[in-house]
Amino acid sequence: MIRLAKAMPGVAVGEIVRVLADDPAAANDIPAWCRMKGQEFVAADGHAFDVRRLS
Repeated sequence: MIRLAKAMPGVAVGEIVRVLADDPAAANDIPAWCRMKGQEFVAADGHAFDVRRLS
């Protein structure tokens, strides 16, 4: 989560960040972080989570 939060300011609006996480809590934490921060949780595939920067 910390790395995702630090990476987002360097990502252009509309771009997607892929997060690779082996922590089982990431499946809940990443979508929750997206809701809190106004970003779009796009998809999850195993240990990969895609987040689109909206603002």
